[in-house]
Amino acid sequence: MTAGHEQIPQVPQSPAMPVAQPLPAAQPVPLQPPTARPANSLSSNTMPINGPPPATVAAASQRRAVASRAEPVAVAASVATVAAAIPLVPAAAAAKPILAPAASGTGILGVPRIRTDSGEEEPPPEVTAKAVRAAPPWLVSGVVHMIALILMGVLYLAANQENRVQIEAIYAEDEGIQLEEDILQDFAKLDMPDIVDPVLSQDLLQVTDPFAAPPQLDLSLDGLVAVSDILAPSIGLALTGREKGAKEALLGAYGGTATTEAAVQLGLEWLVKQQNTRTGLWSLKGPYADGGGNENALAATAMALLALQGNGNTHKAGKHQRSVEKGVEALVRMQDQDGNMFNEGSFNHRLYSQAQATIVLCELYGMTKDPRYRQPAQKALDYASRIQSPQGGWRYVPREDSDTSVTGWFVMAMQSGLMAGLTVQSPTLDGITKYLDSATPDGSLYSYQARGEPTLTMTAEALLCRQYLGWTHTDPRLQTGVEYLLENLIDYNEQDLYYWYYATQVLHHMGGRDWDTWNKVMRQVVPENQVKDGKERGSWDPDNDRWGHHGGRLYTTCLSIYLLEVYYRHLPIYKHFNLPTSRLPSAAGDED
Repeated sequence: MTAGHEQIPQVPQSPAMPVAQPLPAAQPVPLQPPTARPANSLSSNTMPINGPPPATVAAASQRRAVASRAEPVAVAASVATVAAAIPLVPAAAAAKPILAPAASGTGILGVPRIRTDSGEEEPPPEVTAKAVRAAPPWLVSGVVHMIALILMGVLYLAANQENRVQIEAIYAEDEGIQLEEDILQDFAKLDMPDIVDPVLSQDLLQVTDPFAAPPQLDLSLDGLVAVSDILAPSIGLALTGREKGAKEALLGAYGGTATTEAAVQLGLEWLVKQQNTRTGLWSLKGPYADGGGNENALAATAMALLALQGNGNTHKAGKHQRSVEKGVEALVRMQDQDGNMFNEGSFNHRLYSQAQATIVLCELYGMTKDPRYRQPAQKALDYASRIQSPQGGWRYVPREDSDTSVTGWFVMAMQSGLMAGLTVQSPTLDGITKYLDSATPDGSLYSYQARGEPTLTMTAEALLCRQYLGWTHTDPRLQTGVEYLLENLIDYNEQDLYYWYYATQVLHHMGGRDWDTWNKVMRQVVPENQVKDGKERGSWDPDNDRWGHHGGRLYTTCLSIYLLEVYYRHLPIYKHFNLPTSRLPSAAGDED
């Protein structure tokens, strides 16, 4: 080595490393002293703190000066030769700076730069490929078999799926758009499978206990005995028809239509708007037009809640859940220690209102089984039993006199208690039978009070009581009374919603042709007479009703809603099926 020159050392030959050729001779260039820089100035050629010693830096600077004067082609070849001659760096020294060619577009072509490899890593190997190659054979086999089983299951379900089209035809007389397909008007044109001796229950057993259960049977190890002749009580859940799924089914099964249900919903919307949101109560006098002659908040609230609950609304569920909750809480606050809820109003309203409020509490408990309302409902039933008159019924004042009108509401209250699984005293029911016997000359027609003249309205109310008290569907006295009702169908020229309310329930329980005859008229004319626009939209006018001037618009609206809820409000007392091969005998007899 001479002053101002740097001789690139040659690497001795080795079996593991090629021999590098020496750089061609270059003209010696004297070293220039470095230009002074500020203390905080940095450049792209500045060595890192942990870089090579100063001697190495000086040598690298001289090589850059020599390379800058060489020919481009020779410089490129020299750089390649130097790169080949540099010994391999051990792994432990990978973080030390090494010479690297300058990036394209930066600096002078071929001038090496100092860099570190600490931030550059090799791309990771393909993990998925290694995992697949390393997977054990049993795992691969399990995955393949699982995929095969899934495909087989999909193919099986697709091959066994039934292609079924369900068509529901709703009869609405002249309301709405009618069916236009001839095949749907005449079911004889449909390809129906032949059914021989269908196994269907066609009994007419009375639902005596709505919460009855099958009898407990002794276990038998005799494998040859497959059936038993033990009769189980008829099982019925009289209030479950208001639940969503059951309501839709019963609505179609007993002749309800989209028109009747739409009228119900519109009527309930009107009722909810009339509630006092602060107290939870309703009023017979307003804030609507055509209010009643006397105020009775208990009766108004009870009637409104019966309409809401009849459609399935409770304090726990339903579109009008909040209205029911406020109203029922208001009734509970009005109840005293004896069970009485009537505090103000006309004396002849007292027990009407008490009976209606008792029905509300019993129904709500029966529908929800909320323990908060068990005691108020049972207390109201016990109070009704204590105030029953010696004649066996109820009238205006507790324990004094009886009439069929007030007695009918208390029979409904007792029946609602039985439906809810509450306790009703047997002497109370026996007393009702005694009174009804005194109000009829023959068991078919009934008067307002004992030994009076029979009337149409009292006959309908008393026949419903007889049905709940155990008369069979084929009782001749009941069928004679039903014939009388069928002679007086709904007619708005002689509007009497009180009569229609009781007659509708009697005929719904009878079923068969009797119910079809009544329902064909009712489901058409009741929605037609509902107010369709204006402030009172959804209500029914009280002007032409026999008792409309007493109860007002809320009274007529509630009773009209009860009529249209009959399809699911209570399950029929007599179980029956509207099948082509199985009809209930009508009161007037079947015609061939």
